Amino acid sequence: MKKLLLIALLYSTTVFAQEKLNPTQKFSITGLVVKQSVITIDSIMQYKVQDIGEMNVTNHLGEFKHKDGRLKGVLLKDILSHTAFKTTSHKLLSTFYFVCQGIDGYKVVYSWNELYNTEVGNYVFILTEKNGIKADKMPESLQMSSAADFKTGRRYLHNLDKIIVKQAE
Repeated sequence: MKKLLLIALLYSTTVFAQEKLNPTQKFSITGLVVKQSVITIDSIMQYKVQDIGEMNVTNHLGEFKHKDGRLKGVLLKDILSHTAFKTTSHKLLSTFYFVCQGIDGYKVVYSWNELYNTEVGNYVFILTEKNGIKADKMPESLQMSSAADFKTGRRYLHNLDKIIVKQAE
């Protein structure tokens, strides 16, 4: 009986264990854009890097999970500033949104208005440093955070792989 329990435990650990993902060193911007682009860690460093300070990471209930310190990053809207969107009118930008996706499939969404027309846009960062570790050395790089969120863990994205520009219908 003990052997059977041990085998079941080993099997469940193997089947349900999270796969270790390699850090991403770049991400693509695709979808409703005039020209797709690839953003690398090196190209991110060409933008203005801001001191973010520290951030309490909380879950969907607002419960404290951990604290990240010595955060630095580049605003997402700064990186998107060189992206031309496929639209027939600037008025339609209010219907655009950005699906930011990690290499594991986890997705975080921001609307165009949220990034460019509210204070939230001033706090959505691609992290360049966390806890004194540069982005290219972080085990879960590239990372994104929305420091203005109340429940910060929901839009804390690890291993950013792509940003897909879409339009609501």
